[in-house]
Amino acid sequence: MAPLLEAMAAQAPEADRTRSLSGDLIAEIKKTDLMRMSATPSISGLGASIVAMADELRAVAGHCTSTAWCLWNHLCVFHHFAGLLGPANADMLAEAVSKRQWFCFPAGASSQVTGVVKGETTILEGVAAFGSGGRYADWAGVVFVTEDAEVPQFALADLHHPQVRIDPTWDAMSLRASATDHIHYDGLDVPTQRVVPWPPMYRVAFRDPDRPMIDHRYREDWVGLSVLWLGAMATGLAEVCLDDTALGIRDRIAIMGTRMVDRPTIHVNLGRARALIEAATDTVYAAMSETDARIAAEVMPTEGDYFRQTSAGMQAVHLCDEAMKLILRVLGGNGLREGTTFERRYRDFQAMPLHINGHIDRITEQLGRIQLGLEPQNPF
Repeated sequence: MAPLLEAMAAQAPEADRTRSLSGDLIAEIKKTDLMRMSATPSISGLGASIVAMADELRAVAGHCTSTAWCLWNHLCVFHHFAGLLGPANADMLAEAVSKRQWFCFPAGASSQVTGVVKGETTILEGVAAFGSGGRYADWAGVVFVTEDAEVPQFALADLHHPQVRIDPTWDAMSLRASATDHIHYDGLDVPTQRVVPWPPMYRVAFRDPDRPMIDHRYREDWVGLSVLWLGAMATGLAEVCLDDTALGIRDRIAIMGTRMVDRPTIHVNLGRARALIEAATDTVYAAMSETDARIAAEVMPTEGDYFRQTSAGMQAVHLCDEAMKLILRVLGGNGLREGTTFERRYRDFQAMPLHINGHIDRITEQLGRIQLGLEPQNPF
């Protein structure tokens, strides 16, 4: 994504103001191979390493966090969809990947979609929430319930279909251009043969050696990967904020005429922020390297590996959260009054520790249960 980074940064203020990414930028992104990174070569993808994808997302996050958020969703959820749909749907996935098409997964709180099977067609009706990147995407994963199935079902929906509409409901202070909107399915028909079960604790089902998979890498849980990549994005965003702040205060004068660069408290807070960001980066990249090694050796992931991934990503975000507060302290009131890019970046960062996949309350509760010898309960 290096050739597009400056364009991303240039349109970020306008994207924040209008709550929409530049159409020209989206068109250019869809020409890049980042769209194919989490797909394996057998389905027209690159099969990039977890670390390589993290490097791309980390770089983008420091230039336009809304863009990074949407690309993060695409890479994460495609991994999940490939695992769910399996070899029987490899042809459909390969066609989409070859066209560098974009995927999203609106399935957050308040989602309610039902399906009615009518022979070779299944009719979807309802609304799904938190569809990050939906306005820029080509496909959405749909989780829905039917009268006969014991578990929820899953299918892909063509977002260009006339029976799909996107309601721009994301009116948040963070990631304003992420298009984390509601997606409505108004009697959308999908091929019944493309419908697959979406069982609870699907990560456990994926570890069954008898379950056919497009590639071994898709046995790794997408939520674990998403939290790792979220941690990597947090380090990229925090590092840019730290570097910009250190550069911007060199000629500034604090209260009573003291130069800011001469104040010991500035040194302390910047130094502590640097240490936190470096610790966060080391933590999350170590866990990603372990994951890459496991994928390369085709070792079956375990529940312990899942919690290693989620805890490392969660902790990286937490450390960066502390660093962002220290940077804010260094900037002080004048720094905010002067309207630097930090204000937007700080707002965008607030979504990271709040995302349910890596939420500190969700992850640490389960780690505590494990520490006490109790069974984990995370359904995803």
